[in-house]
Amino acid sequence: MAPSADPAEYPTVHRAVVYTERGHVEVAERPVAPLGPRDVLLSVSHCGVCGSDIHFVTEGWGRPGSVEGHEYSGTVLAVGEAVTRWAPGDRVVGGPSPRCGTCEYCAAGRPSLCVGRSAAGVDEYPDGAFADHTVAAEDALLAVPDGVSLRAAALAEPLAVALHGLTRGGVTAGQRLLVTGGGPIGALSVAAARVRGVTDIVVSEPHPRRRDLCARLGAEVVTPDALVAPAMPHAVVDEPFDVALECSGHPAAMEAALGQLKRAGTLVLVGAGVKRPRFDTSRILLNELVITGSFVYDADGFERALELLARPDFPSEAMIEPGDFPLAGVLDAIHGLEAGEYAGKVMIVPSAS
Repeated sequence: MAPSADPAEYPTVHRAVVYTERGHVEVAERPVAPLGPRDVLLSVSHCGVCGSDIHFVTEGWGRPGSVEGHEYSGTVLAVGEAVTRWAPGDRVVGGPSPRCGTCEYCAAGRPSLCVGRSAAGVDEYPDGAFADHTVAAEDALLAVPDGVSLRAAALAEPLAVALHGLTRGGVTAGQRLLVTGGGPIGALSVAAARVRGVTDIVVSEPHPRRRDLCARLGAEVVTPDALVAPAMPHAVVDEPFDVALECSGHPAAMEAALGQLKRAGTLVLVGAGVKRPRFDTSRILLNELVITGSFVYDADGFERALELLARPDFPSEAMIEPGDFPLAGVLDAIHGLEAGEYAGKVMIVPSAS
């Protein structure tokens, strides 16, 4: 379909970070995807590195030949002939992929469980945003609010993930909250909980830089060895938590978080990992604990995330690493995040050198 831009300016090839095999990516020249009638071509401004990107590369979840990156902001470069919502020059962020809208979960306001959703890293999907350009469906984009930079706007997706974790845990002001894993999602969870009026927050995190960031956001910080469960499954710790958000994906953290809950407390599994925990089922039974998952977003998660990012008191800049990475730096960024060297969100910037 003919894009609504000067054909002479419409790119036919671009650079992209291509997954080749476990532990390896390369920057390669790829054809720019053609536009369907309701597609939008974006010039990528910023794209954050997600924990799932780390799994795709270092643990081999990825599909050879794929391009990752879904936490992106950019500027509309061209639109398909049937697109009415966007025009070249618009500033946007990538939102959730369209859901069916008719299944029981969509009807119940839980589109993250749509029966038509794809399986992450398994089903076919278009190239992501670790590239100069990316193509998205017009309904899978949201406008960046005035006053929000494209750099900060790239936090919308991970912030929407953090907000969904708070929703799944029913986190409200006055509760005592534990966050295990002070990486980007854990830190965003702290910042979002503070906006909700939650002041009693403890973060368990082994890496000093991440503990420092969470402390600056208003949380008390501890190392994981501070989370010791009572010897007997019916007992609870002296200062138990109403809710625990497990954001690291490590089984030891999941098990430790369970042991810190008050009776009828809730453990929300937010972080993804391949190793499975061994939960104390007697503790769950005797204390009537709830364990639930948190997959992607609330129905209005991106809208709420963008509203937060537009607030002058939301610490957007504190949540982003000060140095941006070029496309050729994706693997370095992944290794640094995996090692805990970075506290905030790492941004890939295709225009960076």
